[in-house]
Amino acid sequence: MTPPPLKPWQYATLCTALATSALLALPRTAPAALPGDARLTLAVFVLATAAWIATPVDDTYIALGAGLALTATGVISSETLFGTLGDETVWLLICAFVLAAAVARTGLAGRAAAFLVSGARTVRQLTHLTTAALVVTAFAVPATSGRAALALPVFLALAKVLADRRRLVVMLALLFPTVILLSAVATLIGAGAHLITVSVLWEATGERIGFTQWLLLGLPLAAVSSHLAAEAVLLTTTRREDRSGPVRITAEQIQEHSGQPVTGPLGPAETRCAALLATVVVLWCSEPLHQVPPAVVALIGAVVASSPALGTVRLKEALRTVPWSLLLFMAATMAMGVALADSGAARWLVSGLPVGRVPPWLFLAAVIAVSTAAHLVLQSRSARSSVLVPLVVAAAVGSGVNPVAAALASTAAAGFCHTLPASAKPVTLFSDLPAGIPTYTSRDLLRLSAVLAPLTAAVVLLFALLVWPLFGVPVLTEGS
Repeated sequence: MTPPPLKPWQYATLCTALATSALLALPRTAPAALPGDARLTLAVFVLATAAWIATPVDDTYIALGAGLALTATGVISSETLFGTLGDETVWLLICAFVLAAAVARTGLAGRAAAFLVSGARTVRQLTHLTTAALVVTAFAVPATSGRAALALPVFLALAKVLADRRRLVVMLALLFPTVILLSAVATLIGAGAHLITVSVLWEATGERIGFTQWLLLGLPLAAVSSHLAAEAVLLTTTRREDRSGPVRITAEQIQEHSGQPVTGPLGPAETRCAALLATVVVLWCSEPLHQVPPAVVALIGAVVASSPALGTVRLKEALRTVPWSLLLFMAATMAMGVALADSGAARWLVSGLPVGRVPPWLFLAAVIAVSTAAHLVLQSRSARSSVLVPLVVAAAVGSGVNPVAAALASTAAAGFCHTLPASAKPVTLFSDLPAGIPTYTSRDLLRLSAVLAPLTAAVVLLFALLVWPLFGVPVLTEGS
């Protein structure tokens, strides 16, 4: 299949990247203070970033090529490159997808959604109950694209029940991907970018954020930002008369348009799956008590979920749902993060910035602003974290700001990617619905983004400055 021709700005970006990489790679033209490994790392980093931005080549292919180039030039060892695939966070994500396949097979998600939304009596109640249900799915389904695929049938059922209220259907079509993207920060498995952030922090600072710590920091932020976003969606896509009318949705109405049972008693498979999922989540949250790593808990849950006697899905079928391309991308970008940190390239890259002369709140505000806007250049959330987090961590260390707080703020802010239909997979999925189902337009997205971008950035900054220090993540490092 022939790729589409490049546009002039894409050619300009690639030519600039090639010229910059050549200057960095050659000893005579590179800055004298830049070590050899750092020169090669920066050259590869610049080329990979430009390729992610300006070419239609698959992101994973680019990341693997960058990892291979760093290995072939001796910047990192082959053990480092291949060892990233064995990282426990990668195994955590694999097992979480197996568990998600078991949940999807039983239809538990549809039952839970029907139970929640059937209690709504007003449009605002429907909006916030739907938001709460979507936030909870972050514990059951890893990655935003997987949650969007699981939630789509629930939305279609609601759309058919509300077929006579077009604006409400459009509002829900925009609400689903908005909440899915913003609530991903609730858990470590919410997005592949989180695992990249954890890996970069571990390599650069020796600090590892576990599932429980991420939950304490991310869940309150996810809940607040999701419900504020729900209000923003409601106010920007509906009129007063749309919100004033009563709502009456019953589980029986949803059942009429659902392919799986959402009413009646739980079947044996559903009961087993619900008990298993609850056990896994409880064990994840109580890691400080039993000291069993989350990846081991997830592996036990995946083995039980796919076992012949107790499982609800065959292991072979569950493994087909694992996004292996995403895992390879994560592994390759983790290796790039190691190279940036160990070679000194990240420190050199931010050494010219006046980070040591700005107050901490302004430093964090700048990090959040750049991370919020980065989706306009890099559509992949994982790619954004791969590029930004190593630089943010290096800059934070030089400015006296806690690198954990800075990295988390950058990763959380990168969850905003609503400006264009192509900005994120969930947004794309809900913008292209079956015929007869109304959905949002590009103008609706732009109107929402104008409100939501500064709102979510302000909420992340507020949490980084005032809330996260209460949970053991101060703004400044010790002695600063």
